[in-house]
Amino acid sequence: MERFFQSALTEREGIEQPSQVNPHLVKRQRRNLTTDDYVKGILDGNRMILSRAITMIESANPTHLAIAQEIIERCLPHSGRSMRIGITGVPGVGKSTFIEAFGKMLTSQGHKVAVLAIDPSSERTKGSILGDKTRMEALSVDPDAFIRPSPSGSTLGGVARKTRETIVLCEAAGFDVILVETVGVGQSETVVKSMVDFFLLLMLAGAGDELQGIKRGIMEMADGLVINKADGDNKSKAVGAQAQYRAALKLFPKNENNWTVPVEVCSALEGFAIDKVWNMIKQYEALTKDNGYFEKNRTEQNINIFYNWINFTLQNDFYNNEEKAAEIERLLPLIREKRISPYMAANRVIRDGE
Repeated sequence: MERFFQSALTEREGIEQPSQVNPHLVKRQRRNLTTDDYVKGILDGNRMILSRAITMIESANPTHLAIAQEIIERCLPHSGRSMRIGITGVPGVGKSTFIEAFGKMLTSQGHKVAVLAIDPSSERTKGSILGDKTRMEALSVDPDAFIRPSPSGSTLGGVARKTRETIVLCEAAGFDVILVETVGVGQSETVVKSMVDFFLLLMLAGAGDELQGIKRGIMEMADGLVINKADGDNKSKAVGAQAQYRAALKLFPKNENNWTVPVEVCSALEGFAIDKVWNMIKQYEALTKDNGYFEKNRTEQNINIFYNWINFTLQNDFYNNEEKAAEIERLLPLIREKRISPYMAANRVIRDGE
């Protein structure tokens, strides 16, 4: 009997593949919005439009920059009616856990909370994880909360360059508490301090010498200190650290606003004493509004914005100038070959044409 052997490598004719899974699927294109659309959407509290407007603010496109500035100007009269709170602390102090517990408490009291979380950007790839929404799962789905993670970019200390403008839009959208989370303890705190009403420093107990574990300059900037993770076996350590910090703060010079910086303990994980933090902030607000410091501070912040915007505009115009860009490209090889000093080269670029 004749046998037939079929190779396993025999190729069978397949079926014709459809052009697409769903022939009725139509790709929807996002409609371009006018400035009026943006402003109306923001004032109506439309979060999608608010997010798109913030993206416009963060864009480096000159066209987007012009539109963003018009949006900000038209939203300014509707801003300024929130409590702006900066939150910082060393990595691992539990900033995201604290913000979620604090934000949930505020929304339960009828407040609308916007969280502007600054995510560190990679120096190598310039990318950013933007994972704050995944760390604040409950708050991210709260209808009275808005979380906007932004890449720090190349700005000093990791503070997003457009955070001030974003605050204006969030206030115009009806958010009455703005939380600005920094990357961590560093130079960025000075920038955040210049854009908020209350600066909160989160601390840890049992992580080494409490009084040496953080820069004195940052403690001097703080309007309130909170020792987080006061739970379990760590609670007694937190209370001990609280006494140490209170004693240390007495050695600092008196604040211009006549506010005595308090030190509280809390557990964001267990929700312990979170309400005390809000009471602290409300007491500060009442005192500084009564003695005039609150409004004075806001005025000084506007002066800072004025100077910062001048610096940004000059820098932006300088590097977008084609002649300057060409001169820089011509001088770079000379600097590498050490045929000209970087100082002389910089002067040539800056003074050229004057």
